[in-house]
Amino acid sequence: MDSFLIFWFLIIFLAIGIVVGLIYLGYWIPKHFGKRKLGKWIAGILSIAVLTMILSVVFEDELFFKSDAENLLTKHDIELKDNFKLNSNKFSGIFDFYHRFELTISEKDKIRLIEKIISADNFQENVDNEFDFRIDKPRYSKNNENKEFTANYHTERKYIYEYYKPNEIGNKPTFNRISILKKENKLIYENISD
Repeated sequence: MDSFLIFWFLIIFLAIGIVVGLIYLGYWIPKHFGKRKLGKWIAGILSIAVLTMILSVVFEDELFFKSDAENLLTKHDIELKDNFKLNSNKFSGIFDFYHRFELTISEKDKIRLIEKIISADNFQENVDNEFDFRIDKPRYSKNNENKEFTANYHTERKYIYEYYKPNEIGNKPTFNRISILKKENKLIYENISD
């Protein structure tokens, strides 16, 4: 465990050193040629860019809006026609990425989405619990095949739509789960990359 921490400490230290070095060079090189004001501008712009990137990572959850949720749902042909509320949003992970958000939707949208899941060709009626339908699927696509897999089913508590797509070697597969709770007007979206 110690070597793991040392490795990441060195990586972070190296990244900070590179960023600080680039900002300093952005100032020093123009100053060396008598353009001190230009150097200040370049260093200022680079500093603002770095600060913006850092803040966007730190406040990633707070910078997620209803339009972002709509865009992610649209990729699965899910459209919310009525107004909805964004209840929560969480991003986590570095190597294994997990994104989850929860919406409160209208009764009409809930009924329409449940009907879409039930009427799907691959709908499974009697499923006791959620299952991992990725088990027998390929992890990577070969020769840029565009294979996509979906599952539609319901459990005791929710209706579930799952989407899985293997990607090229080096890229993690795409796995999304969209759940509609039976007893509440809630939609839960999960993006899991592991």
